[in-house]
Amino acid sequence: MTNHERNKKILLELVKQPHNNRCADCGAADPEWASYKLGVFLCLNCSGIHRSLSSRVKSIKLDFWEDELVEFMKASGNASNRAVFEKAVPVFYYRPQENDCSTLREQWIRAKYERMEFTGETKFPPLPYNTGFYEGMLWKKGKEKMQFLKRKFVLVEREFTLSYYNKENVSRECPKAVISIKDLNATFQPEKIDHPHGLQITYQGDDHTRSLYVYHESAQEIVTWYNAIRAARYAYLKTAYPTGTDEELIPKITTNYLKEGYMEKTGPLHKEAFKRRWFVLDSGNRKLLYFKHHLDAAELGVIFIGTEEKGYSVKECEPKNARRNKWKYGITVETPWRQFVFMCEQEKEQKEWIQAIAQVLQRPMTPQDYTSKQGTTTDIECAMKVL
Repeated sequence: MTNHERNKKILLELVKQPHNNRCADCGAADPEWASYKLGVFLCLNCSGIHRSLSSRVKSIKLDFWEDELVEFMKASGNASNRAVFEKAVPVFYYRPQENDCSTLREQWIRAKYERMEFTGETKFPPLPYNTGFYEGMLWKKGKEKMQFLKRKFVLVEREFTLSYYNKENVSRECPKAVISIKDLNATFQPEKIDHPHGLQITYQGDDHTRSLYVYHESAQEIVTWYNAIRAARYAYLKTAYPTGTDEELIPKITTNYLKEGYMEKTGPLHKEAFKRRWFVLDSGNRKLLYFKHHLDAAELGVIFIGTEEKGYSVKECEPKNARRNKWKYGITVETPWRQFVFMCEQEKEQKEWIQAIAQVLQRPMTPQDYTSKQGTTTDIECAMKVL
């Protein structure tokens, strides 16, 4: 056996160990790359980010490894690295997963290894997401137009509010909106907003779910906003549910939507013309929302997704009476009040929607879910809703 073959075998054994068999940064399974500067095993995507930071990266399988580098990897590994660089990650701070956008993953890696934010050393002044107050300018999409304009945002954890203003000098202006942290959600939407740092902020306003679409030119700044919002949400949840454990509360801080995309929708009689609508499956609140366009500020309607034992179901269908349906792959969502019929353009999308909705159907309802159900579509509202 050659020296190269022996070292490759050692590395392949190391990467099978429990602490090394997932990417050190995003948790992707079976990493095939490693940083021999840090001594961690990485997936392909995270290795590319490390390379852009001038970290020394090699393929476990394809590159030649010198003996001293292999010995360093043996003495290091993901667990010992995490003990140093993730020693003091705030409980509310979002740890990106492999399917998260590149902005989140890159800033997580930079925060750990470049800015060393989580080593436990005292920071003067405190990091922005730890202060309980944050303000700054963000580009916000107009309510009716696609134009983005600069707006001043102010987050006050003590009051559990996020406000925004049309002008930077807030002392001379009333806020355009004061948003309660109670019902707020934030999720990265780079493709939807068509900006790599795009963030969608959703909250409950009047009788509708309202959405703000914002971005910042700086990746670090928008991720700081995201984690400052998460800090305020965590503080609110600790107040609202004082007996709740972190294991219970952390998944409730913010949620990514289970699925989004266009489908065609017909009316309650199933004879109306199909119309193209943008759908969002909010699994956290068990709601399927639909909009006229993907960047609308408010939804046209909301459908609550309960459980099968409560009379909810989803399946494929072939509608026969509805008019002008251009797409051919049908879905029926059954509720105790109405049968909804949607059409997908591709069979793949049909199956993905059915699988996503079924995932919500199979999850038991909580007391909070019954509260979330209020304000969603009923049988009377169905006949009055805009298609």
